[in-house]
Amino acid sequence: MPVSPSSSAQAAREAVARRLRDLRKEAGLTVVELADRCGWHHAKTSRIENARTGPTARDIRSWCSAVGAEDQAENLIVQSVNAESMYREWRHQVRGGLKQLQENSAQIFRQTELFRVYSSTLVPGLLQTEGYATGILRTAARFRDLPVDDSAEAARARVDRSRVLHDPGRRFVLLIEEAILHCQMAEADAMAAQLGYLLTAGALPAVSLGIIPAATSERTQWPRETFHVYDDRLVSVELVSARVRITQPSEIALYLKAFEQLRSMAVYGAEARQLILEAIESLR
Repeated sequence: MPVSPSSSAQAAREAVARRLRDLRKEAGLTVVELADRCGWHHAKTSRIENARTGPTARDIRSWCSAVGAEDQAENLIVQSVNAESMYREWRHQVRGGLKQLQENSAQIFRQTELFRVYSSTLVPGLLQTEGYATGILRTAARFRDLPVDDSAEAARARVDRSRVLHDPGRRFVLLIEEAILHCQMAEADAMAAQLGYLLTAGALPAVSLGIIPAATSERTQWPRETFHVYDDRLVSVELVSARVRITQPSEIALYLKAFEQLRSMAVYGAEARQLILEAIESLR
């Protein structure tokens, strides 16, 4: 069973905090003495050491200078930046708009050869049509109270990003719960087009599309949070408040184990197409 999806981020923060605390103790300084040398209140030192506040690059350089460990500053800065990037609230990620959020994912797409996606909520972004994506992103813009709704532009960027499906040398293993086929997140015509595209995309040579039927008996895994696995090095989990990036090997292994168990319950080929056709028929 996967542990809390934010645990990798917290563990990384705590590792940086422990190292800073150890450096202070090795230098023989109290919390107050280090704070005086750094020019801040001692409460800030305690918050950093207890991983309640993430240190800035300037904080780390000041800390290392105060304890005579300037040579360790840059490595700790890198560790701290990586820790903070693991758990990023959506409110920070959407500041530049939804279109920019789509474009920010382009690099990891270019670097990945094997995509594994499990979704219990929506058609995976890689398989979304522009009309369906617009409906999803417009809902997100309203929920986030964004000052500018660029959902239409973001939807086009998402579809452009999905052209990776046709790149040679890449493989896509995609799993969805059947309920997604009946969750109408766009107008009826757009929803029908989306379901029709699933029939087409599911037949692409590089794509394996599995659907877990609602009537599956004795499930070995209950519906999980939506997650994406990029090769064997990164898991991205989508929460209501944040996106979590998991890089700890032991946690990645748990998500891969869950993915394989979910995959074993899915239907493929003709059986999957029949479920999609039934969903299309239900729109009429």
